[in-house]
Amino acid sequence: MIRRAVILCGGKGTRLRPYTVALPKPLIPIGDYPILEVIIRQLARQNFHHVTLAVNHQAELIRAFFGDGKKWNLKIDYSMEEKPLGTMGALRLIPDLPENFLVLNGDILTNLNFGNLLNYHKNHKALFTISGFQRKEFIDYGVLHVCHKGFLRKFREKPCQHYLVSMGIYGVNKKILRYIPKKPFGFDHLMYRLLQKKDQVHVKTFIGYWMDIGRPEDFEQATRDFMKLGLEHFS
Repeated sequence: MIRRAVILCGGKGTRLRPYTVALPKPLIPIGDYPILEVIIRQLARQNFHHVTLAVNHQAELIRAFFGDGKKWNLKIDYSMEEKPLGTMGALRLIPDLPENFLVLNGDILTNLNFGNLLNYHKNHKALFTISGFQRKEFIDYGVLHVCHKGFLRKFREKPCQHYLVSMGIYGVNKKILRYIPKKPFGFDHLMYRLLQKKDQVHVKTFIGYWMDIGRPEDFEQATRDFMKLGLEHFS
């Protein structure tokens, strides 16, 4: 069975400036490779056969670099957004989606096995599966807990909070399209709608390496990690 992935590459990368002034975010280099090439190499190694790049901002540069995908032994085609449609709205423009497929952001560095996630999604006959990651956030301040009268009740110095966050990688069943309108529509909009409809959304927690390179400090950390660990760690 052909494994299909849709990579979302349409954003302007405004949070990553100045790195994205001249290049679209998916072409920003992590070590010797653009981050999107790292992802495509991973997909090819994990037996994905067809990748669709959902593009908008500086689409011509992305198309010129990746072409038809023969260099990586898979098929690459493109879905062009005339205007930004958000993370989920872009799916409505792709006419030939299979019953189950992978959707992922084009700006993530991870050693998640994408094929295993898609298999989990299929085996559980899920409508939508989120790959989740336990993230630590350090707060650089003393945190005050105050009662309604304004008196201090608890104090924590520079605490660490733990959150289960979305990795920007999803297993998707084609039936999800009935919830997505033909207008800008994000992942958050879809989650609110599915919760309202009481449709079950699967969450599969991943223990490994993951970094969203949307912010300069995260991009710089991802670059250091990639240079230290090497491409083979992410293949």
